[in-house]
Amino acid sequence: MSSSASSSSRASGSVLPALIGVVHVRPLPGSPRYEGDFGAIIGDAARDAGLLAEAGFDGIIVENYGDAPYMPHRVGPITVAAMTACALAVRAAVGERALGINVLRNDADAALAIALAAGAEMIRVNVHTGVRVTDQGLIEGRSHETLRHRRAFDAAHVRLLCDVDVKHSAPLGARPLADEAKDVAERGLADAILVTGRGTGARVALRDLDEVLGAVDVPVLVASGATIDTLAELRRAYGIVVGSALRRSGRAGDPVDHDLARRFAETFRASRK
Repeated sequence: MSSSASSSSRASGSVLPALIGVVHVRPLPGSPRYEGDFGAIIGDAARDAGLLAEAGFDGIIVENYGDAPYMPHRVGPITVAAMTACALAVRAAVGERALGINVLRNDADAALAIALAAGAEMIRVNVHTGVRVTDQGLIEGRSHETLRHRRAFDAAHVRLLCDVDVKHSAPLGARPLADEAKDVAERGLADAILVTGRGTGARVALRDLDEVLGAVDVPVLVASGATIDTLAELRRAYGIVVGSALRRSGRAGDPVDHDLARRFAETFRASRK
């Protein structure tokens, strides 16, 4: 799908945002590196989200980035509660901009519940179909559950942004990327496909992007490695999900830099004219 196409998402609601910034929440209660002062963690998340909104981002995704090593399947109640508190603060900070939730490593049910509580419009699912070999072990896609739970939760408006060949993983059995993308979109009923590099902040191979674009009819977003300097070559994608490049250090988890975020958004808009 070209960058100029409007979203034909299966979920109801407004147009899918094309420029999405990521809020990397610091380690939450219950995770190994939690340092206390939960109020400060919530405040930092709201601050970063507010800076992204001021910079001109269409959407913001909140993820529990600091909770490594991540739970492979279901997170605990404390994580759901803490993420909900952060998401509510982010919602207040960003107003009507689209809000998304990503519960790492792959808890789509928790993300859906948090999205409903915080009024979010989208969730990210790292492994939606198939089986991936990860640092958490084998992770199986649960699209059959996620779609049924979305219906049961009366959450049809919450879009599913689903990765294909997601970073920090390898396929259990090698398959053509186009076939995997088709399965995520056509059999997993994803509302959008996310293409990443091999790890956090790693650039997407343009041949991979082109292969996915040619395989599916839903929006395709580049979800790792985009920088101000590479936005022009990525304009054939529907949009961008960006985190590391908005930090002065270039490292995920550090605070958002307002000037970098503003220049990224301005360059993104210019690349689409």
